[in-house]
This record gives sequence, structure tokens and C-alpha cells, in this order.
Amino acid sequence: MQAPDALSLITHRGGCHCRRVRFEVDAPAAIEALECGCSICRMTGYLHLIVPALRFRLLSGADDLGEYVFNTGVARHRFCRHCGIKPFYVPRSHPDGIDVNVRCLDAGSVAALSIVPFDDENRDAATAAVAHLTKT
Repeated sequence: MQAPDALSLITHRGGCHCRRVRFEVDAPAAIEALECGCSICRMTGYLHLIVPALRFRLLSGADDLGEYVFNTGVARHRFCRHCGIKPFYVPRSHPDGIDVNVRCLDAGSVAALSIVPFDDENRDAATAAVAHLTKT
């Protein structure tokens, strides 16, 4: 059996804790996720998978989503108004993309997960170091 191409995309499904918000995202089976050290990501344990918006589909729960913005107001942090989980959001770094929380993907589709630290205190250098993970 041949190993899947690292660039081949599969459809992952996921959502919030109460399952009102459900989505699909096309991404590799082996995921490299960013772990950002900023205050909101650190406090929520968010693992980032940034994809072009065309590779993300909200299946249900649009009316169940709340939104939180802070600092520059560019990032649109979406969360389920019922259970409080943030399964995805529109990131400041890629406002035309979607940032999926890898921890909110359903079990079974992720073949491998590697976590890459992202130092938000040194955002420019960190962004350059992980540019291959955030190309949209």
C-alpha cells in the first residue's frame, strides 16, 4: 500500500461540542498545525489549520454562531453561542481564508498531526518561518 501524497486533500468533518455547528474542510490527512502563543489562542488551546475559504463549507449552525473581535478588529472569532466552542474563525493573517481548530475535527480522518509553535511576540519572523503552512 502506497502512502498518500502529502499534498492530496481529503474531506475532514468537524464542529462544536454540542454539534449544532458542523463543517467540512478539505486538507491533507497528515496535518501540520500551528500552536500560537498569543493570549486568546493560548487560553483556548486552539490548534490552527488555515485554508482558503473555498476549501471550507459550513454545513449547519450559521444562526448558532456568535462573534468576538478585539485588538485590530480584523480577525472574526466565531463560536457556538450554546456550548462556547470556537471550531473556526476568519484569521487576521488571512482574512480571505478560514482557520479551523484541529481539535474540533471529528476522530478518524487525521492520519498524523504535527504541531508547529508560532511565536506571536515575534509575529513577522514566526510568519516567515511557517509560510509553507499558511499559503492560501
